Amino acid sequence: MALDLNWFQQMEDRIPRGGVRTRFAPSPTGYMHVGNLRTALYTWLIARHAGGKFLLRIEDTDQGRLVADAVDVIYATLRSCGLNWDEGPDVGGPVGPYIQTERRDLYRKYAELLIERGHAYRCFCSEERLEQLHQADPNAKYDRHCLSLTAEEIQARLDAGEPYVIRQRIPEGTTTFHDAVYGDITVDNSELDDQVLLKSDGLPTYNFANVVDDHLMGITHVVRGSEYLSSAPKYDLLYKAFGWEIPTYVHCASVMIADPDTGSVRKMSKRKGDPSYEDLIAMGYLSQAVVNYVTLLGWSPRGEIAEREFFTLPELAEVFDIGGISKSPSAFDLEKLTYFNAHYLRSMAPEEFAALAGPYIRQTVKNPAYDAAAIAALLQARCERLTDIPEKLDFFDTLPDYGLDLFTNKKSKCTPEVSRAMLEAAIPMLEGLESWTQEAVHDGLVALAERLGVKNATLMWPVRIAAAGKAVTPGGAVEICCILGKDETLRRLRLGLDKLNGQ
Repeated sequence: MALDLNWFQQMEDRIPRGGVRTRFAPSPTGYMHVGNLRTALYTWLIARHAGGKFLLRIEDTDQGRLVADAVDVIYATLRSCGLNWDEGPDVGGPVGPYIQTERRDLYRKYAELLIERGHAYRCFCSEERLEQLHQADPNAKYDRHCLSLTAEEIQARLDAGEPYVIRQRIPEGTTTFHDAVYGDITVDNSELDDQVLLKSDGLPTYNFANVVDDHLMGITHVVRGSEYLSSAPKYDLLYKAFGWEIPTYVHCASVMIADPDTGSVRKMSKRKGDPSYEDLIAMGYLSQAVVNYVTLLGWSPRGEIAEREFFTLPELAEVFDIGGISKSPSAFDLEKLTYFNAHYLRSMAPEEFAALAGPYIRQTVKNPAYDAAAIAALLQARCERLTDIPEKLDFFDTLPDYGLDLFTNKKSKCTPEVSRAMLEAAIPMLEGLESWTQEAVHDGLVALAERLGVKNATLMWPVRIAAAGKAVTPGGAVEICCILGKDETLRRLRLGLDKLNGQ
């Protein structure tokens, strides 16, 4: 078919030039796993650090693996992480459409251009023949059977309506490409397969579509996982075949995890049950903590900030540089993420934490008489994950059944006998308080301990045990009594005394 060269020039004229342009191009095949999120983060940070543009492109050519609502998950995840995009399917832009299946007509034109230039060819081999080749040698490359077809043979097959794919024609020699992380890499072209560029249904393969789209969208930096290093020579050859400028490749080493079943270290995988971004949020982690931690999985700040751990997203955009990306795999560690999460929870303004913690508090504390904001104040310094909250508060609505052993605490110098004496003194003192404020309860108990000639802890321990029925609580005796209120506190302390009296 005759190619309209003016059309190709018009496509070139649309390309934005002169600034950094990066893209995140996920396939809508499921949840956003940690490695995918890190790719999005680095791509966004490179663009923002340079004052450039960040594009979102949906690569949906693998129709067999599409998952319903996966595009919405991608949108929601990026927004939750603060990764706003300048161009994309929902916001448009100068080089749309930004969904690959909506661009399918242009890929055939570029594949035909490669055929005309001698860098690609039509392959009419049936699935059965290809399967026979594979069975004979599972590692064998395509044998170039159709490369030797004459123009007449090709036309006859086309006239007969035979289905075909278009394959890249790999030249002889070697290919050297440059990666910003791994440096120059040289590959013998004999190791490369004549990969399929255009499938028989007219849809491009991933390897072809992303090269064409990256060029036509003016992408200057391509960030992807190191598993794509083996494909980079083919991408390079495609760019050279078209006469296009090659973007900066940024390949990132894998994110590894210790398999909980075997203990062996392997690449993170959703198929293995490793947590996705959505899973981490559901586990009680904050988006800010996940973003901060995941950015440091394979990237390290340098210079004066080399030892720094905590960064906001704008701060990361300011300091992020490609030179800090490591060649070595990184290890995902939930304990380390929990450490980051605890920092962010404790750094929040009290009212912000209270608003965030409120729904988790109310999962357990149903009684509206108990002030959720006051409970949140107890939790903030002691909380590592939001999902830890409900189990810490189960004593508020219902006093748990507890044993006398809780009244024994060596550090507080408490025994059941000592605890009995402390409660016998505390109950009438608390009954006599005219106001039930934290200050009044605190001062009353401290003054009572002084009159009894005991340390504060010796009095506070049995009061807290009787009020909460638990050895570990997110607040001390004073705070818990204030939230419970005078009547409920005294009721519980009397029950504790009865228990100590053997009633």
